[in-house]
Amino acid sequence: MSIPRALTIAGSDSGGGAGIQADLKTFSALGVFGMTAITALTAQNTTGVYGVVELDPSFVARQIDVVVDDIGVDAVKTGMLANAAIVEAVAERVQAHKLEKLVVDPVMVSKSGSPLLQPSAVDAVKSRLLPLALVVTPNLHEAAALSGFGVADAATMEAAARAIHALGPRYVVVKGGHLEGDPCDLLYDGHSFHRLRGERFDTPHTHGTGCVFASAIAANLAKGADVPEAVSAAKQFITIAIRHGLALGHGHGPADPMAHLKAGAH
Repeated sequence: MSIPRALTIAGSDSGGGAGIQADLKTFSALGVFGMTAITALTAQNTTGVYGVVELDPSFVARQIDVVVDDIGVDAVKTGMLANAAIVEAVAERVQAHKLEKLVVDPVMVSKSGSPLLQPSAVDAVKSRLLPLALVVTPNLHEAAALSGFGVADAATMEAAARAIHALGPRYVVVKGGHLEGDPCDLLYDGHSFHRLRGERFDTPHTHGTGCVFASAIAANLAKGADVPEAVSAAKQFITIAIRHGLALGHGHGPADPMAHLKAGAH
């Protein structure tokens, strides 16, 4: 029996809590073989991002080509894409290889507030990448940037989901982690809304949560789940990862994608 295969197209987090490092841990924890196309290198730890080197878009494309051509890809997750040229290169290769199970995490700002996507690239994400996406997973800040208006409550989350869906993705998940009270994510398929309620944990150790959540969706899609199943399972997965966040470093420690493998972690 062949193992499911997932590709993350994202930046490297030298601190190991987010980016491709978090994605690979998530894939492995869910029994999926993970591959990478690195878009940028960051000098990063729990307290912030201290340097970024963006890779040449043609080399990002080459990484995608060689793993797809040899190993094959069942699902793809994008994270930090850094600039418009990389967004264009990724979209072009996704189209060329007909990679249909695409999860777009529209990463724009790090947990510490550092920009991870040039403002000029937002339009490229909207026009080139979102029409190819099966699922897009913006938080409230990203949903506001993509929809063009403030998103701060259940009503504006619904409005943003409709606006973002109109850009082309088949499913939109507006994440409610920054809401007051218990976090409630909103899944929209263009017809109906489904709310995924969660539990709020009093912890600063939430670095990488967006990466882990989107990667868990991609991993479940790679294993054959449909989108509602994949998103629901990913919500449970990230809840456990946050509950068992790791108190590492002097800032925001990482959520732990390996937590659900540990006895009693649930």
